[in-house]
Amino acid sequence: MTEGSAPARRRRRLPRWRDLRTDIVAGLPGAISSVPDGMASGVLAGVNPVHGLYASFAGPLVGGLTASTRMMVITTTSAAALAAGSALATVAPEQRSDAIIWLTLIAGALMVVAGLVRLGRYTRFVSHSVMTGFLTGVSVNIIFGQLPDLAGADASGAVALLKAWDVISHPERIDPASLLIGLSALALLIVLAKGRLAMVSSLIALVIPTAAVAILGLTVADVSDVGTIPTGLPLPQIPDPGALSLGLVGGAFAVAAIVLVQGAGVAESAPNPSGRRSDANRDFGAQGWGNVASAAFGGMPVGGSVGQTAINVAAGARTHWASVFSGVWMLLILVVFAGLVGRVAMPTLAAILIYAAIGSLNPARIRTIWSAGASSQIALTATFVATLALPVVVAVGIGVALSLLVQLNQEAVDLKVVRLERDEQGHLIEGPAPVALAAGDVVVLDVYGSLFYAGARTLQARLPDPGLATDAAVVLRLRGRTTLGVTFFTVVSDYARRLEMNGGRLYLSGLGEDMVRYWDEERLSGVGAALEVFPATEVLGESTTHAMEAATSRRVRHRSATGGRPAAGGGTEGNDRREPGSG
Repeated sequence: MTEGSAPARRRRRLPRWRDLRTDIVAGLPGAISSVPDGMASGVLAGVNPVHGLYASFAGPLVGGLTASTRMMVITTTSAAALAAGSALATVAPEQRSDAIIWLTLIAGALMVVAGLVRLGRYTRFVSHSVMTGFLTGVSVNIIFGQLPDLAGADASGAVALLKAWDVISHPERIDPASLLIGLSALALLIVLAKGRLAMVSSLIALVIPTAAVAILGLTVADVSDVGTIPTGLPLPQIPDPGALSLGLVGGAFAVAAIVLVQGAGVAESAPNPSGRRSDANRDFGAQGWGNVASAAFGGMPVGGSVGQTAINVAAGARTHWASVFSGVWMLLILVVFAGLVGRVAMPTLAAILIYAAIGSLNPARIRTIWSAGASSQIALTATFVATLALPVVVAVGIGVALSLLVQLNQEAVDLKVVRLERDEQGHLIEGPAPVALAAGDVVVLDVYGSLFYAGARTLQARLPDPGLATDAAVVLRLRGRTTLGVTFFTVVSDYARRLEMNGGRLYLSGLGEDMVRYWDEERLSGVGAALEVFPATEVLGESTTHAMEAATSRRVRHRSATGGRPAAGGGTEGNDRREPGSG
């Protein structure tokens, strides 16, 4: 039986016992750290922390079974939680539990569909500058937004920045006991970050200050003040249909966009140990099914988590089963310790979120983007400001629009037209394209860069000006182009007509079979353009050589027919036209 046979593939999917044993143990640190992280995500979204806890077992368990990035852990993330909170901002508090389940279910369905229709390739069009600006804005928003909980102060303001300023400008509202507990949790996180207990530092920072509150009898807000924490095994839930609204659908699109792009980043940062490339579409589907499972058990949005994936790798995970067992461990923790969750002090959760947000800031990446030029600076700054000042849903929309603008601008700017000429040895060499044509010129041009939309318009501006040059010929080499849009067709047709007015001709070389069929006689006659097409061959440069020979031969015939004088403008088609593919 061959290695590639179906039974052989099935054997490779089954984990070896020593790997499975390692993954069972490796899943435990992730589950332990998911307790504070999941609760904090629930607080960040403005819902009962139990939604984050339920998501932290369902997401890794189902997502881990289906993801192609084997080390990726699909669980709650700060960015997704913040987007969910923004989508729920106008929902009545009594309906938020049902609304976040609908939001998670819709977002999951969108991700599954994205994977099925293979939209993974489009993540590359999200500008790095835009994504960095957005994630930096999310981190700063978390820091500002959690200051009131850290200080135990009531704060007002439309955005996180204003809430933070309200606390700072009214220090009399700060509760000393809450601030002390919050700062002690921060101190524990900082001290434990570099030691052996780093992977469980969040849990320690949650437990010790909370225990101090109970021992000292301090009056500090706890999780039970936010909502009731159910005990026992989580059961499937059906949300109230009345909580579903059009606003949640828009929020689900924003959550899905954030999760998918973040997941692609996780796949890059945690490549498969086997060296096998991740499948973005399969990861899309895995994150989608993770959200569907999370919604089924009353959880909140989940996605590929940078922090949890890093813990998974550091714990020695070998296969995707580590993520699965992380979900299983989390489920066991919920069953055994759910009764203690309600006693957790709220300032400790705020400290965990603030510490994680500060750690996610990347000054080196920001400096790199800032040094890349004006367009990157504008994209970074605009997205960052939008994330701070506007709802996350709107900021995501602005980020997507900016990414498209950056892409189109880059296509327009990053286009180069060069002239190809033969040297004394007969080799083709590149040189600058002429600004204008002279009478009788035969110019061969090659183009680097995109020829879609703005790129085609840039080409139009950089083609040599025919002016009044008679009998000039231009060969445009297009080898390797698989599709050319309507804008390019319009630009080329117009240029062909301008050449023909003075007895010149345009030649296209190196086209594939589909492109040759596109430039048929009927299509060209419909726009009143005449040009000649030479299909690509297996020999590089052969079709361009044929086009050059055809242009030279045509010029000689025309001059011979006019007694050595350049042909007059117009009426040059004659019977010398070569049919497409005749070279």
